[in-house]
Amino acid sequence: MKNYILLNENAIYYECGFSCDNVVFLNLGDDKYFITDARYTTEAKEFAKGCEVVQSSDLVEDVKNILKKSKIKKITFDPNDFKLSFYQKVVENTKTKFEAIENFSKQKRIIKSDEEIELLKKAANIGRAGFKELAKYIRKNGYNQSENYLHFKAIEKLSHSGKYDLSFDPIVAINKNAAKPHALPTKTKLKLNDLVLVDAGVKYKRYCSDRTCTSNVNFENFNFKREQKFKNKKHQKIYDLVLKAQLNAIQKARVGMKASQIDQLTREIITKGGYGDYFVHSTGHGVGLDIHEFPNINSKSDVIIEDNMVFTIEPGIYLPNEFGVRIEDTVVMKNGKAQIL
Repeated sequence: MKNYILLNENAIYYECGFSCDNVVFLNLGDDKYFITDARYTTEAKEFAKGCEVVQSSDLVEDVKNILKKSKIKKITFDPNDFKLSFYQKVVENTKTKFEAIENFSKQKRIIKSDEEIELLKKAANIGRAGFKELAKYIRKNGYNQSENYLHFKAIEKLSHSGKYDLSFDPIVAINKNAAKPHALPTKTKLKLNDLVLVDAGVKYKRYCSDRTCTSNVNFENFNFKREQKFKNKKHQKIYDLVLKAQLNAIQKARVGMKASQIDQLTREIITKGGYGDYFVHSTGHGVGLDIHEFPNINSKSDVIIEDNMVFTIEPGIYLPNEFGVRIEDTVVMKNGKAQIL
């Protein structure tokens, strides 16, 4: 694909190493254009690699002029990234045919380079250190703190007091709130032997980490390790089942499998355990510049897994009005097998 137009910030960053919130990127054969307004041109000229920076007071008009000047007959765009208003303006009175191909940039990024994997590994390590700091805070000061406040502390600890951006707004959920896969924080207060679920990640040089831990609240020895001892027997039973499902997929995932087969490796364990109806989402998703990339690890995906793909394995069981357990790690496929980042 030699002619394409991009609006998505991460897609543009992938092309040239810089992006901003008001830019159009044109790839026209060997010619590349980073079209932005005067607020960003200084930085764009400094950081954007291999492209001509065009300062513009009307992005749409400049895009049309460049397409006309370059005599471009056909150009590809991703309809997911285009506002209808922008599309209508850019195709008006132009001879260039706009061809919609969904997710072509994410498709391009599905196999990570070794450099990208190093950045993802670094993000994962920074995230892990943040989880440790949050655990330390909960051990010392967590008793009787609300989910709202613990959510705030998760942002502080994971971001290393603002040094790093977060991959997404963290989830901190206690007991029955953890039964909602994307729980919002409430006034519920943390007590001894509660179950708490934390899902969070950080960015390193724009590359995301993603991890979920479910833990028993024991203020003497609270941690986010995988070995958890719950006072509540049902908590323990469900936790052990989810962990077994997760480890089964991590240990058995192989290059050459379909993504749906990896999904099956978690789902079959949970279904055999009698909780298949309570595993309500897919096993995982790709991670990179976006927190949700390709491959999608779900029951419908025919994508063949290859080395240097990076994705999460995150089975969960959610019992409404009781509690939920999710355990998530991000893995990279290396030498045919899955390695936890």
